[in-house]
Amino acid sequence: MRAVSAFDASQAGHLRPAPIWRRMASFVYEGLLLFGVVMAAGFVFAGLTQQRHALQGLHGLQIFMFFVLGSYFVWFWCKSGQTLAMKTWHVRVVDRQGRALTYRRALARYLLSWLWFLPALGVAHWAGMPAGAGLWMCLLGGVSLIAAAARWSPDRQFVHDLICGSRLGDCRPSPGRQPTPDSALST
Repeated sequence: MRAVSAFDASQAGHLRPAPIWRRMASFVYEGLLLFGVVMAAGFVFAGLTQQRHALQGLHGLQIFMFFVLGSYFVWFWCKSGQTLAMKTWHVRVVDRQGRALTYRRALARYLLSWLWFLPALGVAHWAGMPAGAGLWMCLLGGVSLIAAAARWSPDRQFVHDLICGSRLGDCRPSPGRQPTPDSALST
């Protein structure tokens, strides 16, 4: 099933790989924006389940958040190839042919993107690290290793993009061309 695309796929096929530093800036900004999504979803979950304590229904909340975040990313990646953070940093996700992601490929990308965190969390759990500075350092180290690995991959793509057949491209407007409101989605 092909996603309905809101951007011009003929231009997306010519995207240069986005610089790693801009992809990482988008990654950090995405985290800030997701804080609001997670807070709103947590409020909805607490209201629907009559949650009165933070640890009440913790696993249900985690599963709910997993699906909320998955819906957020899959919808944006299929609709326009960009989340709000990706738009800000002019980064777009497309398939290897430069087309919009299908729902199946976007879902695979979401699931595989957990490779950024799960190995580091597994190491922290195995080492018996409590939540705190040690856990954050472990996560930072894991994310840094995956970002650094992109330097040696074809087109400097991340591991999960290589596996699921997607790529992140630089969609900044051409230097001599001013974007118009109608062409803003097609750059």
